[in-house]
Amino acid sequence: MIGTPPMSGRPDKSKISSLRIYLRLLSYLRPFIGLFTISLLGFIIFASAQPMQAGILKFFVDGLTDPATSTFHDIPLLGELDLAYGIPLLLVVIVFWQGIGSYLGNYFLAKVSLGLIHDLRLALFESLLRLPNTYFDQNNSGHLISRITYNVTMVTGAATDAIKVIIREGLTVVFLFGYLLWMNWKLTLVMVAILPVIGVMVGSASRKFRKQSKKIQVAMGDLTHIASETIQGYRVVRSFGGEEYEAGRFRASSQANTSKQLRMARTSATFTPALQLVTFSTMSVLLFLVLLLRGDASAGDLVAYITAAGMLPKPIRQLSEVSSTIQKGLAGAESIFAQLDEPPETDRGTIERDRVSGRIEIRNLSFAYREGNGNVLEDINLTIEPGQMIALVGRSGSGKSTLASLLPRFYHHEHGQILIDGVDVEDYTLQNLRRHIALVTQQTSLFNDSIANNIAYGDLADTPREAVERAAEAAYAREFIEKLPQGYDTIVGENGVLLSGGQRQRLAIARAILKNAPILILDEATSALDTESERHIQNALDHVTRNRTTLVIAHRLSTIEKADVIVVMDQGRIVEQGPHADLLALNGHYARLHAMQFENATEEGAANQDTRRSSDEINPH
Repeated sequence: MIGTPPMSGRPDKSKISSLRIYLRLLSYLRPFIGLFTISLLGFIIFASAQPMQAGILKFFVDGLTDPATSTFHDIPLLGELDLAYGIPLLLVVIVFWQGIGSYLGNYFLAKVSLGLIHDLRLALFESLLRLPNTYFDQNNSGHLISRITYNVTMVTGAATDAIKVIIREGLTVVFLFGYLLWMNWKLTLVMVAILPVIGVMVGSASRKFRKQSKKIQVAMGDLTHIASETIQGYRVVRSFGGEEYEAGRFRASSQANTSKQLRMARTSATFTPALQLVTFSTMSVLLFLVLLLRGDASAGDLVAYITAAGMLPKPIRQLSEVSSTIQKGLAGAESIFAQLDEPPETDRGTIERDRVSGRIEIRNLSFAYREGNGNVLEDINLTIEPGQMIALVGRSGSGKSTLASLLPRFYHHEHGQILIDGVDVEDYTLQNLRRHIALVTQQTSLFNDSIANNIAYGDLADTPREAVERAAEAAYAREFIEKLPQGYDTIVGENGVLLSGGQRQRLAIARAILKNAPILILDEATSALDTESERHIQNALDHVTRNRTTLVIAHRLSTIEKADVIVVMDQGRIVEQGPHADLLALNGHYARLHAMQFENATEEGAANQDTRRSSDEINPH
């Protein structure tokens, strides 16, 4: 069902690949083998009841045409039984037997299916937690979310629903064919002639289903991505009048998805009637032969034979349709296994330390995000003593944030060294390295949880409430937290949407204070804040940077004038470094940056003063 055999003697690579993917998918059923066995037993019971129903008709018709055969003989516990009582009784028993099989098969396979969905989603989500930053840089969030939601459902359809049809309908076909061979093997061989035709039709449809399924999954990822972007950026959408634009984007993406789904439906809708035409054409030939070659068979034999033969098209049709389910699942499985096969963050480190002093030394460091794209950092050499505050300044794109990202090994560097307490960061285990570093960025990440849980996050989750409150107080966050309805138990909303920018930033700083790491990285921590919020946060930062090695990245030079050393970067290189006063005296890069900011600040202040003066003239009282 996965593909038609190739014309040449060479193995079909796509067929081998599909088979390998499917076998790998089925390997996830191993933990559910017990449940699956019960389900298989149920389907065997269900399938065995099909020829029994046809057999009942033989006795019924023969009883009508020949009253002498109106009794069942040698029935266990009952002896002889009149057909008038026996046929209804047997029919109820057969239906009851079939119902038991249907329940066992469907219920226990549903348990397998839901368990498989759970396991695959967990595997995908846990792989996301281990993947390197570069993977997230290259894949949009909509496709990643779609993979966990939509693709997994398609995959489990191939692994369980398809197996259900294959086993139940396949066994039904086997039992019915066995019954037909037992009754008249010559006539039955005529039906076998149809199987190669069905195989060719199924193989042709399978390739189409696979291609179309891949396109549908990509379209679903695009749809999820657009919806996710719009939901996350709804303030920007509304403030810039982007509703029509986003609605148009979503409409186009949804239309593309709908057209691909319709193409799949058209293929399926064309395939099924064609298969039925072939099957029932064979049935018509069979009916002709039955009437022609009835021989000495009784009317009951012929009715039972035709009834059993008439039961075959339905399971054969369902078996042919399962191809589309399998191909959808294989297309989804490819994308899922592609993510699961992605190598996790490189972690060859073996060294673990309880505490580091915070001495950082960078030697001859060069870095490029991709080979051949040019270096973002070029020959960086820098030494930071324990407890020092180092500020990185420079124009956008000069490499400041990249340098800060290499310290906790968010990216892997090939050239040069970054040493913490004399040990290369590559030699620390990732978990231990990041335990020594606290990070506060401009884009504060908060979770839809309580304030207390956002401060005491991850490794800090078991921290006593008193320590959380002390960290909040040190971050100048206590004043606004205690005014909230539930205080520290207030839910902050998705990404802290119910708080102001300054409040979110203070919570991030409280988290860093609570972590009590010897190294602190502040990446544009105050650049997007108003003056009052910046004053609060500056006070908090004065507290958090005390006795810690601190790396500060800032556009506002006023926030880093107290730094021990200011490092000026330009085009990935260090062009100047030293204290604020010394760099001003050099009259170089830093002095020009400082003068530009001072000039902008003066113009902004004058504009504000003019605005206030105009307001006073309009409203003198």
